[in-house]
Amino acid sequence: MVEEFINMPTNLKRGIAYLKTELKTLSSMPGVYRMQNETGEVLYVGKARNLAQRVANYTQPNRLSNRIMRMISETKKLEIIVTKSEVEALLLESNLIKKMKPRYNILLRDDKSLPQILLTDDHTFGQLTKHRGRKSRKGDYFGPFASAGFVNRTVADLARAFMLRTCTDNVFQARTRPCLQYQIKRCSGPCVGLVNKENYAKQMTQARQFLKGESANVQKDYATRMHNAAEQLDYETAAIWRNRIRALTGIQADQDINLPNVNDADIIAAARSGERSCIQIFFIRNGSNYGNRSYFLTHLTDTPSSQVIGAFVGQFYQDKDPPGQIMLSEMPEDHCLLSEALTNQAGQKVHLSCPVRGNRRKVTLMALKNAEEALARNLANASSQRRLLNELAKTFNLPEPPRRIEIYDNSHIQGKHAVGGMVVAGPDGFEKNSYRRFNIKNEGKFATAIGDDFAMMRQVIHRRFTRALKDDISRQSAIWPDLLLIDGGLGQLSAVHEALEELGVDDLPVVAISKGPDRLAGREQFHIRGQTSFTLPPDSATMHFLQRLRDESHRYAIGIHRAKRTKTEFVNPLDGVPGIGPKRKKALLGHFGSARAVSAAGLSDLEAVDGISKKFAQQIYDWFYSGR
Repeated sequence: MVEEFINMPTNLKRGIAYLKTELKTLSSMPGVYRMQNETGEVLYVGKARNLAQRVANYTQPNRLSNRIMRMISETKKLEIIVTKSEVEALLLESNLIKKMKPRYNILLRDDKSLPQILLTDDHTFGQLTKHRGRKSRKGDYFGPFASAGFVNRTVADLARAFMLRTCTDNVFQARTRPCLQYQIKRCSGPCVGLVNKENYAKQMTQARQFLKGESANVQKDYATRMHNAAEQLDYETAAIWRNRIRALTGIQADQDINLPNVNDADIIAAARSGERSCIQIFFIRNGSNYGNRSYFLTHLTDTPSSQVIGAFVGQFYQDKDPPGQIMLSEMPEDHCLLSEALTNQAGQKVHLSCPVRGNRRKVTLMALKNAEEALARNLANASSQRRLLNELAKTFNLPEPPRRIEIYDNSHIQGKHAVGGMVVAGPDGFEKNSYRRFNIKNEGKFATAIGDDFAMMRQVIHRRFTRALKDDISRQSAIWPDLLLIDGGLGQLSAVHEALEELGVDDLPVVAISKGPDRLAGREQFHIRGQTSFTLPPDSATMHFLQRLRDESHRYAIGIHRAKRTKTEFVNPLDGVPGIGPKRKKALLGHFGSARAVSAAGLSDLEAVDGISKKFAQQIYDWFYSGR
């Protein structure tokens, strides 16, 4: 044992010695530990029933994998958080992993919130809408759904079936006549009094019943109304009820999973290949299938699937309400602890199971089959991506295939609403969580940047790498790119190099991509400092790959430019008037017809509006005319 320690790498010896020193003061309480390197980057987050015993395991190299030994070699600091129980430690561990994304943990990177359907309860005439994120608004939430597109279609069908409004409260308050939704029979027009509170409340109640799985009662009621209208020869009304029944049938048509006696459940299965796993999850709510979704995780080759599933469950439900039942293709080692933690979080009993027979086993195997097929497609795409990155390295004489490519583009119209966009790509494709937007400034050292394409690109690069140097001056973390692609020509290329040299970053490969003659796709020119500009065969895979990268940056930059322009140019002038609320705004719009007409109205005209006092009319008049 002594000889083994002597032959250890120096960094590993130092790391073990440091942990042994920390052991002297460690508590035997439950808690969470964080291992950090010399720059403060969190390498690993773990939980423990007994902190001292758990950390002591890292001081025994004969029991450690090569990957863990590498982690200990980098460890320079150990931070401890003591908790009251192991369950509390588990919840804290999942929270810290999602927040800090340590590279030695199993990571769930695609943690975007799942869409839900919301029936609001904070307004006399409730709203039907799609919802993401925290449940901060009062109302009934239904979901989660796997697909935003499915939610959009379902909301449209529900509006058609129950005639509920989908507009925001601000739009509702400002309406003076029915909108298009009323004309196409998707709303009953509560904004202008075409339906009373009692009847609208009945529509909301029926929608809730349908979404809670009581669809038979709703459809029976609609069928009765349709037949009664037909018997009275009121065929137009009968057709309305028929169309509503069809809308309800359309919502139910996508249900392809039948689990008798199961109301709310998630079905989770894991397929793995090497260091890659795919988790497939099906959402069953109110007895209906709300869709399925794939998640991909990376880990050690010898990591058991049960551990992968356990890590996924802990991180996935950290910010989501778990259902009463979670069916798994394999049972995690700490399933009792997970069940207890999820039960405490949900406020109801959450049961974890690994079905072995019957319908539950069949749907679990179906989820596993979906996971295997999704993983095969993902690995095929990853293999193709790796080949393209290898070709890219050869094309631009890079020392190795790039793991992080940053692509930049700017967007503006004659200098107005100028923005810059940064898109990131790597071995797994586009990394949308790493995209970044830059609002172009025209002040201080960036004065005169607006409208100057070269100055705007210089500003974007300067701000990006000023922040990078602040966060990681040693340039050891994954936030540093291996290649910069610039949408532009020699001018943009020169501006980028000027910004980098000013910051002392002079070793990053930079390539500018410009349109070729007649701006035809396939004839793009590539510009590298100190080299003659060149092009690639228009049908080569590398050319298509570079075009896709450039087009994504262009799409992103234009998108954030349009969003900024819409936000600034399409603002209701009345919103800025101090003291104005929905009732006064509605009264003004009803009297004058538009916000522009209000802004041009005289004082006497403003005083003539019902609900507008002379004092407030003077305030409105002064607001619009004081600056003229």
